[in-house]
Amino acid sequence: MKRKLTFILATLLLGACIGAKASPVEDRNDLITYYKQIFPDIKFEDYIYGTLSMNTSAKSQYDDIMAFPPYAIDLDKGQKVWESPFKNGKQFSSCFPDGGKNVAGIYPYYDKATARVVTFENAINACLRANGEQDLSYGESEMGLLTAYARSLSDGMKINVRVEGVDALAAYEKGKAYYYTRRGQLNFSCASCHVNNAGKFLRGDQLSMMIGQASHWPEFLAGTDIVTLQKRFMQCNRNTREIPLKANSEEYNDLEYFLTYMSNGLPMQSPVYRK
Repeated sequence: MKRKLTFILATLLLGACIGAKASPVEDRNDLITYYKQIFPDIKFEDYIYGTLSMNTSAKSQYDDIMAFPPYAIDLDKGQKVWESPFKNGKQFSSCFPDGGKNVAGIYPYYDKATARVVTFENAINACLRANGEQDLSYGESEMGLLTAYARSLSDGMKINVRVEGVDALAAYEKGKAYYYTRRGQLNFSCASCHVNNAGKFLRGDQLSMMIGQASHWPEFLAGTDIVTLQKRFMQCNRNTREIPLKANSEEYNDLEYFLTYMSNGLPMQSPVYRK
């Protein structure tokens, strides 16, 4: 068993390091196999809970909190912005199919027209521009509150990110390379924690598995501001003593594309509360 796990992990890391390109489907299937052998008692659909799925007591406390989430007032603020009319009388709901219900799970996607990855936040800003309004600052609180509500309209939707075409695959591969590349003074990659050492503890914190990480953003953290996925990327860069990139950079968008694809088939749970 140990030899098989080592082989799978080596295969994943070797492909990232020397440029051997497995298909996105193969990447995802290999990781699912890898995690199932490490965490045989955790159901695939419970990967959305991260380390909570590894601790019955913590998961029970989380369920109690989520029954009456402490961020309800903040979510109301996001709803107010979502439903407020633009100067032309339209609303955000006019920019998305079915008023924005069950759409967030297809983001990010690769857009051939602009030759870049489009995140859900990009779509929100595109809606603002199309209606003569100013963009919101990417990754900041106002955008976070708005997307928290907008994503809640897709709560339970299964993630279904597609990688179709040569250019889309190139963006996916760039995101994959970023995830597996070591950086910063500590010489850590994202995979160092969430693939190599998933389930182990680092500085008192248990490390989650990669699959499921993209399913539950933004997070409302106790005593802190709202944290979006790309804000979390920035925090991780700082933790490895690497200078963070800017939110909405091509690198972070490609990383989000790769990371979200790896959570395909899992239900969105958005937003969430974390202690």
